[in-house]
Amino acid sequence: MAKISPVGAKYIVHTVINAEGVVEKPDVVGAIFGQTEGLLGNELELRELQRSGRIGRIEVNLETRNGRTNGAIIIPSNLDKAETAVIAAALETIQRIGPCNSKVRVEKIEDVRISKRNFVIERAKELLRELTSSVLPDSQELTDLVEHSVRMMEVVEYGPDRLAAGPAVEESEEVILVEGRADVLNLLKHGIKNIIAVNGTSAPASIKVLGSKKVLVAFVDGDRGGDLIIKGLIDSGVELDYVVKAPDGKEVEEITKKEIHKALRSRITIEQFKMEMGVLGDRIAPRLQPIMVQDKRSSTSSLSVPRKPEVSRPSAAQPEETKKFKQLLDDLVGTRGAFILDEKLAILGKVPTSELGGTIRNLKNAYAVVFDGYVDRNLVLGAEKSNLKYLVAMDSRVRPGESNVKILTEKSF
Repeated sequence: MAKISPVGAKYIVHTVINAEGVVEKPDVVGAIFGQTEGLLGNELELRELQRSGRIGRIEVNLETRNGRTNGAIIIPSNLDKAETAVIAAALETIQRIGPCNSKVRVEKIEDVRISKRNFVIERAKELLRELTSSVLPDSQELTDLVEHSVRMMEVVEYGPDRLAAGPAVEESEEVILVEGRADVLNLLKHGIKNIIAVNGTSAPASIKVLGSKKVLVAFVDGDRGGDLIIKGLIDSGVELDYVVKAPDGKEVEEITKKEIHKALRSRITIEQFKMEMGVLGDRIAPRLQPIMVQDKRSSTSSLSVPRKPEVSRPSAAQPEETKKFKQLLDDLVGTRGAFILDEKLAILGKVPTSELGGTIRNLKNAYAVVFDGYVDRNLVLGAEKSNLKYLVAMDSRVRPGESNVKILTEKSF
């Protein structure tokens, strides 16, 4: 006789019983078979269904207390859900168990497949969490290890100072100077190989030799430390040609490929850096005196006479303009936004300061820009090309009088 367990059934009928006396398990089973016999017809006769394996072994759990018996009946079923419901309803017709009056009530019919499906879902979630926390990080670590190993293989030691460098320093006409080995590794990771580390602010002899025959670009962190490295290189007599700075507050070793290429495109000449930072004195030849410029691509020298730029000083802002500028600047505090104004000081539009550089270069017929930020050299150059009259900001890194554009800051009011 085939038997099925609750584990192999499709449905399980959960029933509770309450007897007004003391009964035993055989009494309950006998009542189930005896009082449902002939009730549902031959096709749903419990004994025949159990013989064919469509109804499983009936489990009875009883507890007797104070002369009364309470318990539960569990019946596994492989019938369809309608037939199972009919069998369950038939159990509630039982009124006596053994010598005692009894009451039988079906609590629920459980779909075992739903329970199994829920178990599968929860277990799958648990397995996926384990996979994510253990397997994937291992794979990522493996990838990172391979990439790091490749970068380490590309790092060479340059010159008697054994400086960390990329493999293309000798063959490149232009060489990028960075602070340390970590910066070299990051640039190698993004395909830049004409790099060398200076290892501090005092330039090794190898760097000085490079400066005499190659174009040198100093690529430093976007903080005060980066400025100090450049000044240290200048003090050491290194012939720098260009300066590149990482985004404000970021280090070269941590910036992305996009940030690297954007910074390199925004490089400035060493003369412009000296002017902005106020690096004057014996290290810079006087502007009006001729100086000898050595062409690093040939052995010839040429005489170059720098001319002092003629900058016309813009007239002072009118009182009504000053009042309007101050009002708009106060409105912008903390917004990181910028107002574009016409000659009548009417607002033509508002843009975020992150887009201000490109916006200024494309302005036509604008009169002034008021923004929550600071004026730098790039903004001034763009404003000059667009014939702007005023740049009004919280602060400025460009000294007044260095441009035809009038620069006003919070301190101006």
